[in-house]
Amino acid sequence: MKKSYFNGIQCPKEYVLALNDTLNVVTGKWKLAIVSTLLFEKKRFSEIQKTIPNITPRMLSKELKELEINGIVSRNVYDTTPVLVEYELTPSGKMLNEVIDKMVEWGIEHREKIIS
Repeated sequence: MKKSYFNGIQCPKEYVLALNDTLNVVTGKWKLAIVSTLLFEKKRFSEIQKTIPNITPRMLSKELKELEINGIVSRNVYDTTPVLVEYELTPSGKMLNEVIDKMVEWGIEHREKIIS
């Protein structure tokens, strides 16, 4: 059974606050793309950059830092020569998998409706 956050009459304040919190964390041109690339395995900076067309190194670095601050991505530094840095999703970040799947599903259906 699906959870319902509506009481049937109005949208509760907590619902709006939770939605705003979510949007503050994932809004941006690149954030969901970055999270998507990390859904199944940890990756190095250059691997993430190769996966996402047109993202600049500066922008990728900025977005990764913001995702790290918000507890979505963790940055792991290994004491090797040269230094190895990998990024992976935290448990909180992995919870976005279902959200991203639903967004992709909606996007495909919406595109088909608009195009046809």
